[in-house]
Amino acid sequence: MVAVGYSLLCEQSGPKDLVDYAVRAEEVGFAQITISDHYYPWLDAQGHSPYAWSVLGAVAHATSRAELMTYITCPTRRYHPAVVAQKAATMQLLADGRFVLGVGAGENLNEHVVGPWPHVRERHAMLAEALEIIRPLLDGEQLTYSGEYFEVPEAYVWDRSETRVPIAVALSGPESAGLAGEYGDGAIATQPESRLLRLFDDAGGSGKPRYGQQPICWGRDEAAARKVAHEQFPWFGMGWKVNSNLPNPAAFADVSQFVREEDVAAGIPCGPDTARHVEAVKSFADAGFTHVSVLQIGDESQRDFFDWASSELLPELNRL
Repeated sequence: MVAVGYSLLCEQSGPKDLVDYAVRAEEVGFAQITISDHYYPWLDAQGHSPYAWSVLGAVAHATSRAELMTYITCPTRRYHPAVVAQKAATMQLLADGRFVLGVGAGENLNEHVVGPWPHVRERHAMLAEALEIIRPLLDGEQLTYSGEYFEVPEAYVWDRSETRVPIAVALSGPESAGLAGEYGDGAIATQPESRLLRLFDDAGGSGKPRYGQQPICWGRDEAAARKVAHEQFPWFGMGWKVNSNLPNPAAFADVSQFVREEDVAAGIPCGPDTARHVEAVKSFADAGFTHVSVLQIGDESQRDFFDWASSELLPELNRL
Protein backbone atom coordinates (compact mmCIF):
# COMPACT_ATOMS: atom_id res chain seq x y z
CA MET A 1 0.00 0.00 0.00
CA VAL A 2 1.04 3.59 -0.66
CA ALA A 3 1.01 5.95 2.34
CA VAL A 4 -1.14 8.91 1.33
CA GLY A 5 -0.23 12.33 2.70
CA TYR A 6 -1.47 15.90 2.61
CA SER A 7 0.75 18.85 1.67
CA LEU A 8 0.70 22.09 3.64
CA LEU A 9 1.51 24.79 1.12
CA CYS A 10 2.94 27.80 2.93
CA GLU A 11 2.76 29.82 -0.29
CA GLN A 12 -1.05 29.87 -0.37
CA SER A 13 -2.10 29.95 3.32
CA GLY A 14 -1.29 31.79 6.53
CA PRO A 15 0.29 30.07 9.54
CA LYS A 16 -2.81 29.56 11.69
CA ASP A 17 -4.79 28.18 8.77
CA LEU A 18 -1.96 25.76 7.99
CA VAL A 19 -2.07 24.38 11.52
CA ASP A 20 -5.86 23.99 11.29
CA TYR A 21 -5.48 22.16 7.96
CA ALA A 22 -2.91 19.81 9.44
CA VAL A 23 -5.24 18.90 12.29
CA ARG A 24 -8.09 18.28 9.88
CA ALA A 25 -5.86 16.24 7.56
CA GLU A 26 -4.99 13.91 10.40
CA GLU A 27 -8.62 13.68 11.46
CA VAL A 28 -9.83 12.53 8.04
CA GLY A 29 -7.09 9.91 7.74
CA PHE A 30 -4.07 11.27 5.88
CA ALA A 31 -1.02 9.26 6.99
CA GLN A 32 1.55 12.00 6.42
CA ILE A 33 1.67 15.79 6.48
CA THR A 34 4.36 17.49 4.42
CA ILE A 35 5.19 21.19 4.43
CA SER A 36 6.91 23.45 1.90
CA ASP A 37 9.81 25.61 3.10
CA HIS A 38 9.94 28.86 1.10
CA TYR A 39 10.87 32.49 1.63
CA TYR A 40 8.70 33.66 -1.28
CA PRO A 41 5.55 32.33 -2.93
CA TRP A 42 5.99 31.38 -6.58
CA LEU A 43 3.46 34.02 -7.62
CA ASP A 44 1.88 37.07 -6.03
CA ALA A 45 -1.52 35.42 -6.55
CA GLN A 46 -0.64 32.90 -3.84
CA GLY A 47 0.06 35.64 -1.37
CA HIS A 48 1.72 33.93 1.64
CA SER A 49 4.99 32.53 2.91
CA PRO A 50 5.20 32.08 6.71
CA TYR A 51 8.23 30.44 8.31
CA ALA A 52 7.68 26.72 7.78
CA TRP A 53 9.59 25.51 10.86
CA SER A 54 7.47 27.59 13.25
CA VAL A 55 4.33 26.23 11.62
CA LEU A 56 5.72 22.72 11.81
CA GLY A 57 6.39 23.02 15.54
CA ALA A 58 2.77 24.05 16.10
CA VAL A 59 1.58 21.18 13.88
CA ALA A 60 3.65 18.69 15.88
CA HIS A 61 1.98 19.85 19.07
CA ALA A 62 -1.53 19.85 17.56
CA THR A 63 -1.35 16.39 15.96
CA SER A 64 -0.46 12.96 17.28
CA ARG A 65 -0.42 10.29 14.57
CA ALA A 66 0.51 11.56 11.10
CA GLU A 67 4.14 11.50 9.99
CA LEU A 68 5.54 15.03 9.49
CA MET A 69 8.06 16.01 6.83
CA THR A 70 9.76 19.05 5.32
CA TYR A 71 9.19 19.07 1.56
CA ILE A 72 11.78 20.46 0.97
CA THR A 73 14.36 22.27 3.14
CA CYS A 74 17.58 23.54 1.59
CA PRO A 75 20.34 23.15 4.23
CA THR A 76 22.99 25.21 2.45
CA ARG A 77 22.01 28.89 2.03
CA ARG A 78 19.31 30.37 4.30
CA TYR A 79 20.13 27.73 6.91
CA HIS A 80 23.53 26.51 7.99
CA PRO A 81 23.52 22.69 8.13
CA ALA A 82 24.49 22.63 11.81
CA VAL A 83 21.37 24.69 12.55
CA VAL A 84 19.24 22.39 10.38
CA ALA A 85 20.44 19.45 12.47
CA GLN A 86 19.40 21.24 15.66
CA LYS A 87 15.98 22.13 14.20
CA ALA A 88 15.39 18.58 12.98
CA ALA A 89 16.35 17.07 16.33
CA THR A 90 13.97 19.41 18.15
CA MET A 91 11.20 18.60 15.70
CA GLN A 92 11.65 14.89 16.33
CA LEU A 93 11.16 15.47 20.05
CA LEU A 94 8.09 17.65 19.52
CA ALA A 95 6.64 15.10 17.10
CA ASP A 96 7.35 12.08 19.32
CA GLY A 97 9.36 10.34 16.61
CA ARG A 98 7.10 11.19 13.64
CA PHE A 99 9.42 13.58 11.78
CA VAL A 100 11.31 13.07 8.50
CA LEU A 101 13.81 15.69 7.34
CA GLY A 102 13.40 16.25 3.61
CA VAL A 103 16.29 18.14 2.00
CA GLY A 104 17.36 19.27 -1.44
CA ALA A 105 19.72 21.58 -3.32
CA GLY A 106 17.22 24.45 -3.22
CA GLU A 107 15.77 27.13 -5.47
CA ASN A 108 17.04 30.60 -6.27
CA LEU A 109 13.56 31.92 -5.37
CA ASN A 110 14.14 31.22 -1.69
CA GLU A 111 17.88 31.09 -1.18
CA HIS A 112 19.11 34.23 -2.93
CA VAL A 113 17.79 36.35 -0.06
CA VAL A 114 21.07 35.68 1.80
CA GLY A 115 23.52 35.80 -1.12
CA PRO A 116 24.31 34.88 -4.73
CA TRP A 117 22.85 31.69 -6.22
CA PRO A 118 25.54 29.08 -7.04
CA HIS A 119 25.80 26.92 -10.14
CA VAL A 120 24.06 23.55 -9.91
CA ARG A 121 27.32 21.61 -9.55
CA GLU A 122 28.33 23.81 -6.65
CA ARG A 123 24.88 23.41 -5.10
CA HIS A 124 25.22 19.63 -5.15
CA ALA A 125 28.70 19.84 -3.63
CA MET A 126 27.31 22.09 -0.91
CA LEU A 127 24.47 19.65 -0.25
CA ALA A 128 26.94 16.77 0.12
CA GLU A 129 28.91 18.77 2.71
CA ALA A 130 25.69 19.71 4.50
CA LEU A 131 24.72 16.06 4.80
CA GLU A 132 28.20 15.23 6.11
CA ILE A 133 27.48 17.72 8.89
CA ILE A 134 23.81 16.97 9.60
CA ARG A 135 24.00 13.19 9.85
CA PRO A 136 26.68 12.90 12.57
CA LEU A 137 25.09 15.70 14.60
CA LEU A 138 21.75 13.91 14.52
CA ASP A 139 23.55 10.74 15.58
CA GLY A 140 24.87 12.46 18.71
CA GLU A 141 28.44 13.11 17.65
CA GLN A 142 30.41 16.17 18.72
CA LEU A 143 31.48 17.51 15.35
CA THR A 144 34.40 19.49 14.06
CA TYR A 145 34.25 19.93 10.31
CA SER A 146 36.24 21.87 7.72
CA GLY A 147 35.05 21.72 4.15
CA GLU A 148 35.18 23.81 1.00
CA TYR A 149 31.87 25.52 1.80
CA PHE A 150 31.18 25.02 5.51
CA GLU A 151 33.15 25.32 8.72
CA VAL A 152 31.97 23.80 12.00
CA PRO A 153 34.60 24.56 14.65
CA GLU A 154 32.60 22.70 17.28
CA ALA A 155 28.98 21.57 17.37
CA TYR A 156 26.85 19.20 19.40
CA VAL A 157 23.06 18.80 19.46
CA TRP A 158 21.97 18.45 23.06
CA ASP A 159 18.28 17.64 22.74
CA ARG A 160 17.68 14.54 20.63
CA SER A 161 15.02 11.87 20.49
CA GLU A 162 15.82 8.20 20.90
CA THR A 163 14.14 7.87 17.50
CA ARG A 164 16.69 8.79 14.86
CA VAL A 165 15.66 11.48 12.35
CA PRO A 166 15.42 9.93 8.86
CA ILE A 167 16.75 12.11 6.04
CA ALA A 168 15.14 12.02 2.59
CA VAL A 169 17.02 13.67 -0.29
CA ALA A 170 15.43 15.21 -3.38
CA LEU A 171 16.23 13.71 -6.79
CA SER A 172 16.46 15.55 -10.10
CA GLY A 173 19.09 13.56 -11.97
CA PRO A 174 22.11 11.25 -11.64
CA GLU A 175 24.17 13.49 -9.35
CA SER A 176 21.42 14.12 -6.81
CA ALA A 177 20.41 10.45 -7.00
CA GLY A 178 23.96 9.57 -6.04
CA LEU A 179 23.78 11.89 -3.04
CA ALA A 180 20.43 10.42 -2.01
CA GLY A 181 21.71 6.88 -2.28
CA GLU A 182 24.87 7.62 -0.30
CA TYR A 183 23.51 9.89 2.43
CA GLY A 184 19.75 9.51 2.42
CA ASP A 185 17.33 7.24 4.22
CA GLY A 186 14.82 7.93 1.46
CA ALA A 187 14.32 9.82 -1.80
CA ILE A 188 12.03 12.67 -2.88
CA ALA A 189 10.82 13.42 -6.40
CA THR A 190 8.07 15.68 -7.71
CA GLN A 191 7.47 13.71 -10.91
CA PRO A 192 6.40 10.04 -11.16
CA GLU A 193 9.56 9.00 -13.00
CA SER A 194 10.70 5.44 -12.36
CA ARG A 195 14.01 6.36 -14.02
CA LEU A 196 14.92 8.54 -11.06
CA LEU A 197 14.09 5.76 -8.64
CA ARG A 198 16.26 3.31 -10.57
CA LEU A 199 19.15 5.77 -10.28
CA PHE A 200 18.47 5.97 -6.55
CA ASP A 201 18.43 2.18 -6.26
CA ASP A 202 21.70 1.89 -8.18
CA ALA A 203 23.31 4.41 -5.82
CA GLY A 204 22.38 2.42 -2.70
CA GLY A 205 18.75 3.37 -2.19
CA SER A 206 17.14 -0.01 -2.83
CA GLY A 207 14.43 -0.77 -0.28
CA LYS A 208 14.34 2.76 1.13
CA PRO A 209 11.18 4.94 1.12
CA ARG A 210 10.54 7.24 -1.82
CA TYR A 211 8.28 10.27 -1.46
CA GLY A 212 6.23 11.94 -4.19
CA GLN A 213 3.75 14.80 -4.38
CA GLN A 214 0.77 15.29 -6.69
CA PRO A 215 -0.88 18.72 -7.11
CA ILE A 216 -4.62 18.62 -7.70
CA CYS A 217 -7.36 21.24 -7.81
CA TRP A 218 -10.53 19.55 -6.61
CA GLY A 219 -13.73 21.55 -6.83
CA ARG A 220 -17.39 21.00 -7.60
CA ASP A 221 -17.13 23.26 -10.68
CA GLU A 222 -14.43 22.08 -13.10
CA ALA A 223 -14.20 25.39 -14.93
CA ALA A 224 -13.65 27.27 -11.67
CA ALA A 225 -11.06 24.73 -10.50
CA ARG A 226 -9.16 25.02 -13.78
CA LYS A 227 -9.12 28.79 -13.38
CA VAL A 228 -7.66 28.55 -9.86
CA ALA A 229 -5.00 26.07 -10.97
CA HIS A 230 -4.03 28.29 -13.90
CA GLU A 231 -3.87 31.39 -11.69
CA GLN A 232 -1.66 29.80 -9.03
CA PHE A 233 0.31 27.00 -10.74
CA PRO A 234 1.06 28.06 -14.36
CA TRP A 235 4.77 27.46 -13.71
CA PHE A 236 4.24 23.80 -12.79
CA GLY A 237 5.10 22.30 -16.19
CA MET A 238 8.21 24.37 -16.90
CA GLY A 239 10.61 21.90 -15.29
CA TRP A 240 13.10 21.94 -12.47
CA LYS A 241 16.00 23.44 -14.46
CA VAL A 242 13.91 26.54 -15.13
CA ASN A 243 12.11 26.81 -11.81
CA SER A 244 15.21 26.34 -9.66
CA ASN A 245 16.92 29.37 -11.18
CA LEU A 246 14.15 32.00 -11.21
CA PRO A 247 14.74 34.68 -8.53
CA ASN A 248 11.31 36.03 -7.53
CA PRO A 249 7.53 35.91 -8.14
CA ALA A 250 7.80 38.52 -10.92
CA ALA A 251 10.18 36.24 -12.84
CA PHE A 252 7.81 33.29 -12.44
CA ALA A 253 4.97 35.48 -13.73
CA ASP A 254 7.03 36.55 -16.74
CA VAL A 255 8.07 33.08 -17.86
CA SER A 256 4.60 31.59 -17.36
CA GLN A 257 2.57 34.36 -18.97
CA PHE A 258 1.97 32.36 -22.13
CA VAL A 259 1.01 29.11 -20.34
CA ARG A 260 -2.63 28.37 -21.14
CA GLU A 261 -5.29 27.05 -18.82
CA GLU A 262 -5.45 23.81 -20.79
CA ASP A 263 -1.67 23.39 -20.41
CA VAL A 264 -1.99 23.47 -16.63
CA ALA A 265 -5.03 21.17 -16.63
CA ALA A 266 -3.07 18.63 -18.70
CA GLY A 267 -0.69 18.08 -15.77
CA ILE A 268 -2.95 18.87 -12.81
CA PRO A 269 -6.35 17.16 -12.49
CA CYS A 270 -9.08 19.73 -11.88
CA GLY A 271 -12.73 19.47 -10.91
CA PRO A 272 -15.00 16.98 -9.14
CA ASP A 273 -14.08 13.71 -10.89
CA THR A 274 -12.55 11.53 -8.16
CA ALA A 275 -11.26 8.98 -10.66
CA ARG A 276 -9.03 11.56 -12.35
CA HIS A 277 -7.43 12.57 -9.07
CA VAL A 278 -6.93 8.94 -8.09
CA GLU A 279 -5.31 8.18 -11.42
CA ALA A 280 -2.83 11.03 -10.97
CA VAL A 281 -1.75 9.71 -7.56
CA LYS A 282 -1.68 6.17 -8.92
CA SER A 283 0.98 7.20 -11.45
CA PHE A 284 3.38 7.64 -8.52
CA ALA A 285 2.43 4.29 -7.04
CA ASP A 286 2.96 2.63 -10.42
CA ALA A 287 6.41 4.24 -10.69
CA GLY A 288 7.43 2.73 -7.34
CA PHE A 289 6.81 5.48 -4.81
CA THR A 290 5.95 4.38 -1.29
CA HIS A 291 4.51 7.73 -0.12
CA VAL A 292 2.51 10.31 -2.10
CA SER A 293 1.20 13.59 -0.71
CA VAL A 294 -1.76 15.36 -2.29
CA LEU A 295 -1.41 19.12 -2.72
CA GLN A 296 -4.78 20.84 -3.02
CA ILE A 297 -4.41 24.12 -4.91
CA GLY A 298 -6.33 27.09 -3.54
CA ASP A 299 -6.65 28.17 0.09
CA GLU A 300 -10.36 28.88 -0.12
CA SER A 301 -11.21 25.28 -1.05
CA GLN A 302 -9.31 23.45 1.70
CA ARG A 303 -12.15 22.83 4.13
CA ASP A 304 -14.49 21.45 1.46
CA PHE A 305 -11.57 19.42 0.13
CA PHE A 306 -11.21 17.58 3.44
CA ASP A 307 -14.88 16.57 3.44
CA TRP A 308 -14.51 15.17 -0.09
CA ALA A 309 -11.18 13.52 0.72
CA SER A 310 -12.71 11.77 3.72
CA SER A 311 -15.74 10.40 1.89
CA GLU A 312 -14.40 9.78 -1.63
CA LEU A 313 -10.69 10.29 -2.25
CA LEU A 314 -9.02 8.47 0.63
CA PRO A 315 -11.16 5.32 0.42
CA GLU A 316 -10.00 4.97 -3.20
CA LEU A 317 -6.37 5.89 -2.60
CA ASN A 318 -6.05 3.54 0.34
CA ARG A 319 -6.70 0.67 -2.06
CA LEU A 320 -3.59 1.47 -4.11
